[in-house]
Amino acid sequence: MLGWVLPLLVLGGLACLPMLAESRRHGAEAFRAKAPGRFAKLSQGVTHYQWLGEARGPVIVCVHGLTTPSPVWYGIAQGLTKLGYRVLVYDLYGRGFSDAPRGVQTGDFFAKQLEDLLEHQGLTGDVTLMGYSMGGSIATHFSMLHPNRVTRLVLLASGGIWLREDKLTELSRTIPFFGDWLHAVIVARRDRRALRAQLGQKFDITGIVELQIAEYQSRGFLRAVLSSRRHMLNDVQEDAHRTIGREDVPVVAIWAEKDEIIPLKSLGTLTQWNRNCRQEVIPEADHNVGFTHSAEVVEVLRDALRDAVG
Repeated sequence: MLGWVLPLLVLGGLACLPMLAESRRHGAEAFRAKAPGRFAKLSQGVTHYQWLGEARGPVIVCVHGLTTPSPVWYGIAQGLTKLGYRVLVYDLYGRGFSDAPRGVQTGDFFAKQLEDLLEHQGLTGDVTLMGYSMGGSIATHFSMLHPNRVTRLVLLASGGIWLREDKLTELSRTIPFFGDWLHAVIVARRDRRALRAQLGQKFDITGIVELQIAEYQSRGFLRAVLSSRRHMLNDVQEDAHRTIGREDVPVVAIWAEKDEIIPLKSLGTLTQWNRNCRQEVIPEADHNVGFTHSAEVVEVLRDALRDAVG
């Protein structure tokens, strides 16, 4: 009988690792003194947002991806503001300086956050909606629900079509309970190591890697990421894209030639779902396209959005 005690204690200790680590993290409010923007108390929680550009001009609302907080847009936003746009960026729930409310992170969950924020900011008219990676999935879902509120939809390396994931991530996404432990202990450690390997590299946005690493110290971040993997990123959005096409919402899709997460075959599939979609490819770019090739992305948008500025 005593021979089982030590193995049980070891297993119990391993099982408690995620809870112990989470208890040592801080809520987003602990970091808010450093926040560059403002805060809106919305129906699901507090959301951090920031306006970039002049007080006048057509509005572009930008939705970031799975683990990249809102500053991922700074490089692209800088170019868009020079074209005359006002850019609104914000942190999704569980990321950056926003709250991490409990709740299944589906398309409806994120659409509600966006609806609440637009109402809070008095944006009752049409906006251009731009989404990067998972943010593209969120923007697509919102456009399906509210096609009359979207002037055009811009997708950058967007989810919702094809997604490559490694075996560990797939296991953590598909297996209940053990998958939660695997994601919190093994996958999170591996992903942090991959981010640290990028420290010192030159990106369009200063400190973008450090910001991503810092999120791992925020309570609720890992829970939010796993929920998004299981729900928002697991949603294949064929019906949504077909609906957007029928509603004649203009769509611009920009892909990265060497993206190993959102493969380039997404371009062909999206063409089948919405033949009126304009699509462009950024040469030599990978999934970090938003902060490695921001100037090239802005050049594509200069032509694609030209008729929106008047």
